[in-house]
Amino acid sequence: MLAQLNISNFAIISHLEIQFSPGLNVLSGETGAGKSIIINAVNLILGGRASSELIRSGSSEAVVEALFRLPGDSAVGRVLSGFGIPFDGELLIKRHISREGRNRIVINGSMATGQMLSKVGSMLISISGQHEHQLLLRPDNHLYLLDGFGSLSGERSKLNEAFARYQSLTEKKASLEREIRTGMEKQELVRFQKEEIDKAALKEGEDELLAEEKKRLQHAEQLMQIVTEAYQAFYEREHALISELSTYARQIKKAEEYDRRLSDISKALDSAKLELEEASLGLRELQGSLVVDPQRLEQVDERLQLINRLKRKYGSSINEILKFRVQLSEIMDNLDHKKEELARIEQEIHAMEERLSSQARELSRNRKQVAKDLEKNVKKEMELLNMAGTRFEVRFEPDLGSKEENATEVMKIMRADGYDRVEFMLSPNVGEELKPLARIASGGELSRIILALKSILARKASVETIIFDEVDSGIGGETAEVVGEKLRSLAGYHQILCITHLPQIASKGTTHFLVQKEVKDKRTQTVISELAPEERVKEIARLLGGKKITRKGIEHAREILAH
Repeated sequence: MLAQLNISNFAIISHLEIQFSPGLNVLSGETGAGKSIIINAVNLILGGRASSELIRSGSSEAVVEALFRLPGDSAVGRVLSGFGIPFDGELLIKRHISREGRNRIVINGSMATGQMLSKVGSMLISISGQHEHQLLLRPDNHLYLLDGFGSLSGERSKLNEAFARYQSLTEKKASLEREIRTGMEKQELVRFQKEEIDKAALKEGEDELLAEEKKRLQHAEQLMQIVTEAYQAFYEREHALISELSTYARQIKKAEEYDRRLSDISKALDSAKLELEEASLGLRELQGSLVVDPQRLEQVDERLQLINRLKRKYGSSINEILKFRVQLSEIMDNLDHKKEELARIEQEIHAMEERLSSQARELSRNRKQVAKDLEKNVKKEMELLNMAGTRFEVRFEPDLGSKEENATEVMKIMRADGYDRVEFMLSPNVGEELKPLARIASGGELSRIILALKSILARKASVETIIFDEVDSGIGGETAEVVGEKLRSLAGYHQILCITHLPQIASKGTTHFLVQKEVKDKRTQTVISELAPEERVKEIARLLGGKKITRKGIEHAREILAH
């Protein structure tokens, strides 16, 4: 529960300290006294937007501080633990708003972010004011209210997670289809290029060998003549070089006997003779291999032309062409892989559609059962609020009928929260047709239906504290009495803070606070005080009769408080 609220330099509030109690806390006072300002301060504690315009004129900083006392096993404690913030059953939230923009949030002594505060705040207090009324009037919120009432939020979350996975798969499928379309457009070219390279059956270094062979074939006759003449000069003709060298080598060898200086020369001649013989042998072998072959020359030239053509298209060398061929294979393999991946994803999507539609059907059936319970509860609450004969209906759309079992039909209208579209319909008077809540003309009727819904939903809510602002709009007399009783009943489940102008409601409070404006040091400020029993009688009398309090008004006030 909210145990204490301290407000400093906020709007027209200089400084307020409010000690709240369990049960029904009533705040009353003249219009414009500052009751709604107090609610705005509470909203800041819950993570509402901060603005320097909220700071009291002449002050540099506004501070709002709230102390909550909660069960030790509260879900709030688990959230705080996740943030690394200590919790021992007491929760102190402090918010500083600075004109210089140096705003600070402190939770149990630890600095916190606005996101952290919003998370914690949503678990502490529910404010039911004009904004809350508008939320209840909007059909797009009704589904979440229904799920909250029926404790179906867990089912909806599971469906939401599954739907997110489904969306991810459909996006992946669309992406793959685009990639495959692009790949298919290029596939014919890629296949042609790969086949052209494969058909050539290239080998690394082949072009260099062919270029040498082409030179030999182009100059075969010239080579034959040179080799033949050289061989003949070395070995075959009369006075061949080897024969002459052998003769002189023998003579010099013999002359070594007379002059030992010829020994080295003799050895050199022997070596030269051996080298000439090897050269002659090489020439003879080469002579045997040399042929004039125009047909082979044509083949080599055609092969080189093919290689050069491929070089111009696919790479500057055979090695580059072969690398490009590997890339082409990878492109084709990748396309095949994407087709396989697409087929797998399509199967998974189909399975997901079956599972999602099954989950959605189950959730829809549960919602319709919960809707019946909600309708019964609202009818009962409306009778207690002097609206007997009121009809309330939870309307579902679309009605799929026999198509509900068809996963394809279900998926056409599926959303993250299922396929149900829900709207609360009301007929406040016997014989009138059901209308959307937003089309209910009477403010009093609307206030009561919203109070009925809040009362029912509050029993399921996890928050400790509920604030009602403008709950008495458009009602009075006996209905106001009934609304007051309803709030007192609701205070058995939650701590209630209620701003009211009606004595019938104010009289039901466990604790009654009076909010007033006063002028101090030529400055207007809001003050608040907890009323003692006699003070409370006077305030109820004021609410009954205005500024002039009569003896009759006092007696009437005592009567109201006695009930």
